[in-house]
Amino acid sequence: MQNFNTIIALQATLNEWRKKGQKIAFVPTMGGLHQGHLSLIDVAKKYADRVVVSIFVNPAQFAEGEDFGTYPRTMEEDLALLEAQGVDCVFTPSAEAIYPDGMTLDVDVGAIGQILCGQTRPHFFNGVVQVVRRLFEIVRPDVAVFGRKDYQQLHIVKHFTSGVEIVSGEIVRETDGLAMSTRNQYLSKGERKIAPQLHKILGQIERRELDVKSAAEQLQRYFKLDYLELLDANTLKKITDNTSKIAILCAVFLGPTRLIDNIIFRRENV
Repeated sequence: MQNFNTIIALQATLNEWRKKGQKIAFVPTMGGLHQGHLSLIDVAKKYADRVVVSIFVNPAQFAEGEDFGTYPRTMEEDLALLEAQGVDCVFTPSAEAIYPDGMTLDVDVGAIGQILCGQTRPHFFNGVVQVVRRLFEIVRPDVAVFGRKDYQQLHIVKHFTSGVEIVSGEIVRETDGLAMSTRNQYLSKGERKIAPQLHKILGQIERRELDVKSAAEQLQRYFKLDYLELLDANTLKKITDNTSKIAILCAVFLGPTRLIDNIIFRRENV
């Protein structure tokens, strides 16, 4: 496995692969890797001859007071995991390499970035799209793989990038149902025991054991509720007669830690 921190060296290798007619898949990450990330690499291998993973904690998607400074940075462990997973190369750029002209935020995804997670983090999706576009410009992949846990992010990336096939990977869960996330390590032992209630309650909505109002009340017994919404999974708008897939989307705070989760299901289950 090759590790590049400069764009010129990375692109030289990528160009050699392209000359051989090899297809390139890309998995962008912020590090702090877990089995959820590794599952995206498995998806990437199905779509391409070569797999590139980036590790870059993107300052453009963190607002003042968020956890940019404390976000887990576990480069040595991450590189070992990626090598064991059979990744072809890793790109570990500096902020100066990604933003050579400074970090001026020049992307606005509009209203779709202001709902759901965007209500609490109105800056977030503009920063995500900005870094994804920049990484696509550098790597020029044929395919890029994103996790479905960040469902709104997946939807926005699909709509605000072009020239790259966007593929999604399923949510990977702990044995008790908690969606794997780098930020789960922020949870105390007591909070970690409570956290699986999030997925459990969303499942009760899917099975029609709880309506949204009752589910919100249940969630607030364990968490500070950020949002709980049932929306059209294809548009992230209100459900209509034409809706074929429904998304249950939720974010909560457990202590200072923000957890997100979702369940996507076909309309006939309603």
